[in-house]
Amino acid sequence: AQTSGLNASTALTSTNRLRLLKVISLFFRICMGFQAAVIEFARNVCGLPDADSTELKPDCQTPVISILPEQKKIEGLGGNMRLGGQDVVITPGTLAAELFDGAEHIRQRFRHRFEVDPQYIDTLAAGGMVFSGRHPEHPIMQILELPRDVHPYFIAAQFHPELTSRPLSPQPMFVALVNAALKNK
Repeated sequence: AQTSGLNASTALTSTNRLRLLKVISLFFRICMGFQAAVIEFARNVCGLPDADSTELKPDCQTPVISILPEQKKIEGLGGNMRLGGQDVVITPGTLAAELFDGAEHIRQRFRHRFEVDPQYIDTLAAGGMVFSGRHPEHPIMQILELPRDVHPYFIAAQFHPELTSRPLSPQPMFVALVNAALKNK
């Protein structure tokens, strides 16, 4: 069931990314949605038709999403998650930098064990995917986006912005999505 859910999310990502040709469509995804965006982009833009996640297809030939390196040594699923507050370094001049008021780094809450496999980062970037948020010390991608000349609002986060959003202090990614919807209605 989870595999078909990811396949549906990947298909929806492809449809959304391509909609720009006819209708403006906004794109904001969290956690598994971030991973689905990477898989879809690898398959349909970077020419990697077998791209997949080792979480759902452990024997895939093109594992663009794989388990975090520091988690590979841990046996069982209970203790091998990247949990809690983590720093994210923001790339200047990106949508993420704009959303977070030019901050060089932010702290966000995570709950995941899979990531963009480092061996595919350059391929994805060469295809046009911008990794605008990264771990400060390791090749762990945490925010992705497409340039606005490619798509008016396409951003995804590996972290969970809903965990730091409050009614009177909403997380900037949600505010920006609403503002983009108002602008592009």
